Amino acid sequence: MRAAFADSSAVVKLYADESGADAVRSLPVLVVSQLARVEVPAALWRKHRVGELSATDTGLLVAAFEADYFGTEEEPARFLVIAATVQILDRAARMVAVHGLRAYDAVQLASACAVSTAAAGESGGFVAFDKALRAAAAAEGLDLLIESGPDDGGTGP
Repeated sequence: MRAAFADSSAVVKLYADESGADAVRSLPVLVVSQLARVEVPAALWRKHRVGELSATDTGLLVAAFEADYFGTEEEPARFLVIAATVQILDRAARMVAVHGLRAYDAVQLASACAVSTAAAGESGGFVAFDKALRAAAAAEGLDLLIESGPDDGGTGP
C-alpha cells in the first residue's frame, strides 16, 4: 500500500472538522515530517485561541494526535515519521530561495521529496492545503492529492 505524504495542514484535518477533512481521513497510510510533532498541536491550540475550539476539546484533540504520532500500548503509531535530517534541512534551505516558502513549509516539502526519491517515484502523493506549498510541490514533480480551496491555509502558530 502506497503512503501519502501529508503536511501538517492536512494532518490537522484528521482532528478538526475543516474543508477537506473527509478526504484526508480516507487516506490509509500517511507519512509526516517530524515537524508535525510541533505544528499540529500549535495549529490546534491556535484554533482555541481564536475561539473555534474549547480548551477541553483542544486538549483532547492534541492528546489524540499524540497517541497517533507515538502510538499507545494498544495501538501502533498511525504515521510514518520522517526525521528532519541535515540533508533534509539543507534541501529545505535551497527550496526557500527557489520557491519562496516559509521555513517549515520548505522542510515539509524537502521531507516529501526525500520520501519520493527513496520510493523511486512510487510514493503515494502529496497532501497539503497551503496554496504556495502545493504550487512548490507540483514544481518539484510531486503528485498532488486532494483538491483544496483557493487557500485553506497553513498551520503556523
